[in-house]
Amino acid sequence: MPHQHSPVPCGRISRRSFLADVGMGFTGLALGNMLHRDGVARAGEVGEEFEPVTGKPHFAPKAKSIIWVYLSGGVSHLETFDPKPALNTYAGKTYDETTLPNPQKLPIFLERSRSVVGFDRDVVSKIFPLQVGYQKRGRNGIEVSDWLPHLGNVVDDLCIVRSMYTTDNDHGAEFQMHTGRHFLDEQQPTIGSWVSYGLGSLNDNLPQFVFLGQYKDSRVKKDFYSEYLGPAHTGVELSLDPANPLPFGARPGSVLAAEQRQEFEFINRLNELSAVEYPEDEQLLARIRSYELAYRMQMSAPEVLNLAEETAETQALYGMDNDNTAIYGRRLLTARRLAERGVRFSLVYLSDYGEWDSHSDIKNLHARSCGRVDKPLAGLVTDLKRRGLTDDVLVVCATEFGRTPALEITSFNKAGTGRDHHPHGFTVWFAGAGVKPGYVHGATDEFGFHAVEHPHYVTDIHATALHLLGIDNRRLNIPGRKRLEVDYGKLMTDIIA
Repeated sequence: MPHQHSPVPCGRISRRSFLADVGMGFTGLALGNMLHRDGVARAGEVGEEFEPVTGKPHFAPKAKSIIWVYLSGGVSHLETFDPKPALNTYAGKTYDETTLPNPQKLPIFLERSRSVVGFDRDVVSKIFPLQVGYQKRGRNGIEVSDWLPHLGNVVDDLCIVRSMYTTDNDHGAEFQMHTGRHFLDEQQPTIGSWVSYGLGSLNDNLPQFVFLGQYKDSRVKKDFYSEYLGPAHTGVELSLDPANPLPFGARPGSVLAAEQRQEFEFINRLNELSAVEYPEDEQLLARIRSYELAYRMQMSAPEVLNLAEETAETQALYGMDNDNTAIYGRRLLTARRLAERGVRFSLVYLSDYGEWDSHSDIKNLHARSCGRVDKPLAGLVTDLKRRGLTDDVLVVCATEFGRTPALEITSFNKAGTGRDHHPHGFTVWFAGAGVKPGYVHGATDEFGFHAVEHPHYVTDIHATALHLLGIDNRRLNIPGRKRLEVDYGKLMTDIIA
């Protein structure tokens, strides 16, 4: 009797798994694009809960790609896009000493809080005045910090949401912003990975999910990790060096391009031999040349990263002519070039890890950080508009939480010049495809403490971004991976144009 092979032999790695894992995930990533686009990869059999993932929108999209900008550490909403005059009026007083309700005594204070460090943090309540002035900017008189003059000039193109909240009072909230889950819960795929899984690529020569930013701290990888969706949907880090665009899959200097091509061809030959052993994978075999795609990615990425092709005026628009803003300008200009070439999701890390975490000296630290991002961000918004890309590209600018209205003086921080973490109310903003320009949605209370008008948990951003790409978040499910109701989020219908 002839020897029979099961699809996944005991003690061996299946060819599917091998393709997904080898080559730092580039092979699986390329293969995933092909399978999704052709309707082969699926979340499960058609049924009430699971349905095919076809790599196509569920309905007509308003956007083709997303540039997701992240500012790590917790940006003060109070000193950027949600200034509160009451902080100056009651400066130096406790909440109980004002004529307004004490926000720390409202039931909502605990309803939205799941502490990682317990409730042993000293609760700060001495009101800290605004550390910078602000002006009403644009046609609708939207208040913008004086630290952000360039973004103030383009505020008519921004859609600002002042009523975000999260449930983690520590920096696990950064990963919560991308996954939707609290640090104490089982981690979920990131928003970029869901986009990759749901839609695939518009360009076979480039990854569909890109990370731009050097993660010196290994924890940042959680911001673009695909978890159970598999390595095909993990973000691919691109460096800004055209000669070495794939820092974790680069061809060593001692290896010639022709030699690398021969390596890919050799692995393809192994795949062909494996197909003889596993004839049940005939449908997959037709797409097995994904290694060739991985090779093409190394050939095409340098062109995208060649910013010398841009005019001096464009480079200056992004602040690339200034040492203070050049690195962030380059990341954002690269993200625009990637979006133009069909990359679905670019996560642009526009800070050092934890840079905005101003427990002390917030006046100087936030002023410096605002100065680093203000012109590059405004340049991106302006550049997308003048190139006609606002109909195709959605920009999301986010952080993990805000900063407390009160002064932080605690047992471990006695400086008395900063603000603590504040998950109860903070600001994010959008621009571009599918959102209302020059618009403010939601509000915090008079202290900027709680999100009280149209409050939104972080997965509402996910639901809205996916909707604008033509994806129904509730139709993205994996067999054996039950998602919670909170994972799906709620659509921010009010901000959609």
